[in-house]
This record gives sequence, structure tokens and C-alpha cells, in this order.
Amino acid sequence: MPMNQMHRKICSSEKWALKTRELLLPWALDGVDLGTDVLEIGPGYGANLRVLVERVPRLTAVEIDAETARLLDVAWGERARIVHADGAAMPLPDASYDSVVCFTMLHHVPTAERQDGIFAEAFRVLRPGGTFAGSDSRSSLRFRLLHIRDTMNVVDPATLPARLEAAGFTDVAVAVHEGGGSLRFRARRP
Repeated sequence: MPMNQMHRKICSSEKWALKTRELLLPWALDGVDLGTDVLEIGPGYGANLRVLVERVPRLTAVEIDAETARLLDVAWGERARIVHADGAAMPLPDASYDSVVCFTMLHHVPTAERQDGIFAEAFRVLRPGGTFAGSDSRSSLRFRLLHIRDTMNVVDPATLPARLEAAGFTDVAVAVHEGGGSLRFRARRP
């Protein structure tokens, strides 16, 4: 996982899991119908997965880091399908999910082209009418300090709609949290 030690400690903490449950996911998913079959790309240490597994009947999570995927499988494998794979090249069938989500992980994808690959894969595995939704962090001094010796490729909310549309999505909406620290997006596969 492209994260320094301090960043790993924060993202694997109970404090982060609580913030995710109480603040991040309610804001990121406000008004989003997840449906029955949900795919999370990039669950990391599972803070979001913990919440999603309680909300949806069937959850699949695709994690790029082998050891993290193994740990997620040990912790959540009875309630979620954990797949070790790259979100830009998923070994999943076309049109098989009602929704695809990703939270606070896009900035860890090293290039815009790889991020666009994730968008294209999300589109491919969504059923027609399905929703792609999520959130990510925005840059700040504190955020940049946290990412010293990390991969940090922040998504620009001004260019994100066009990038999602280029992947095939319609009904694209991007919003910046009033505090400015994060963005959320949602888009639909026609």
C-alpha cells in the first residue's frame, strides 16, 4: 500500500473508523441507492467496508495490496467477498453490480491515467442504471504533510466530471464539502 507509517497508523485506527461511520460515509452516500450487489474499490484497512457490510446484502471488495486483502479476508471474508486485484483491471464480470463505490483512495493512485482506468472498470462492472459513487480528500498543508513519502495524486473536482463522462457515465455530480477538505461524486451508467 503506498502509505507511510504515520498514514497507515491513522487509517487503521478506531478513530478513523468512527469518523468514517459517522461523517464520511453519510455525507458521501447521501441520497445514493446502493442496491443489492455492491463493489468497493480500494477498501484499505476496511473502515468503509465495516459500514457497508451492514448496509447491503452482498458486498465485494477489491484491494490491490496482497497483505491487506488477506487481512480483510480474515476479518470480513464470511460477510464480504474480498478480491486481491488492481481496481483498474478487475477480474470481475461485466455488468454485475448495482453500485460501485470508492472512498478516500483515489489520491493513492499514482497517475490520472490509472485513476481513469478505475473509472472505466467501474463503468464496465456496473449494471445499466447502476451508480458509481464515492469521495476523496482535497489538498491542504496538513494533508500534504501526512503524505510525505506517500503516493499523493489528488483528484481535481473541476476536471472530475469530464473524466467520468469520458468513461461513459451520465448524470455526473461532484460536490466539495463545505469545509473544503473532501469531495464527493456520483455518476450513473446509462
